[in-house]
Amino acid sequence: MKLLMKNPIRILLPAFLVIAVIVGIAPYDRATWLLENMMTAIFAVFLFLQQRRRPLSNASWWLIFAFGTLHIIGAHYTYSLVPYDEWTRMVFGTSLNDMLGWQRNHFDRLVHFCYGLLLFLPMREILIDRAALHGRWASYFTVEFIMASSLVYELVEWGAAVTFAGDVGMAYLGTQGDIWDAHKDMLLATVGGLVTWGLLSLQTEKART
Repeated sequence: MKLLMKNPIRILLPAFLVIAVIVGIAPYDRATWLLENMMTAIFAVFLFLQQRRRPLSNASWWLIFAFGTLHIIGAHYTYSLVPYDEWTRMVFGTSLNDMLGWQRNHFDRLVHFCYGLLLFLPMREILIDRAALHGRWASYFTVEFIMASSLVYELVEWGAAVTFAGDVGMAYLGTQGDIWDAHKDMLLATVGGLVTWGLLSLQTEKART
């Protein structure tokens, strides 16, 4: 327990690798799985370099672990086929989609929202280190970065769909017939970041009183 509190990366990294190996053994579509995890590999290299330059906080590593786990689960099934509805039926005996009136698989929406919600803090810490930003400006530009990187990701998805035409491209794109899919994904990521900014601001104000 003390190790988890003082140096969680020594536990979280092996745990993440174990999960990644398990979900990578027999993914639904290997080509789509490889495409989904290219960005993961690039992000992992950047985090390694950042950790050597200036270590992230323990809280940031927990948040990165949570987001990374959601992502590799999505990559295993492809985002539009993650069977969360079957899981809720098994556990609670009811369909989440039926309860909420959903007509599509919303796992991709969850992950885009969590991109902003969970990665706001580590992104903010990196901007403070590399761009010498502080206070509200650090938080503001973190939200800006979330928006910009979400846009870049949607462009990468579009490029991949064009390059890898057919089932692989469509599975990676994962629009599920929604022409506004990219716009909604970017909005959810932005809202997630704003939620965390608000929560951190409340925490800061509470600490001052």
